[in-house]
Amino acid sequence: MQNENTDRQDQEIRALLKDFPMPEASADFYDRSLLRATHEGTRRQRNRWLMTGFGSAVAAGLALWAIGMMFLANPELPLPEAALPGVTMTLAEPQTVNLIFASAEALDSATLTVRLPDGIELSGFPGQREVTWQTSLTAGRNLLPLKLIATSPIGGEVHASLVHNNRGRTFRLRVDVG
Repeated sequence: MQNENTDRQDQEIRALLKDFPMPEASADFYDRSLLRATHEGTRRQRNRWLMTGFGSAVAAGLALWAIGMMFLANPELPLPEAALPGVTMTLAEPQTVNLIFASAEALDSATLTVRLPDGIELSGFPGQREVTWQTSLTAGRNLLPLKLIATSPIGGEVHASLVHNNRGRTFRLRVDVG
């Protein structure tokens, strides 16, 4: 069932992005992602969840990057509900989700806010539903790894907002807990 959902989501994203060029991932992107995924958890958990966790993180990161590129090309373009990227987490097991913010130019003193649904926490910020900080972005792709922890089986949407000089974008990520 999950493979069908993933295939359907991949097809929907490809259909949305067929008119937009998308650069290839760097040659070492998959190696670095795989290395990070395999060093977390115990051997048994790693063997069981490697493909699920790694695949979800890569799919979510690539989907957010692709949607970010689409919004840079046309900021007024609405995000269809069907194109909302998602990730499936296991209760109480930390999972890193990579958000990629693409910027046409370097941005100094941008404000980044992550809003979390009930039952999802950001590692290092237990119980906080919103975490805000100032950051600078370089021109091009900027990676933001978020280590999320599901504390209840509810799930929901993670919202990541980037604001600079009264302009902003909000990225949404659906989180399911299985």
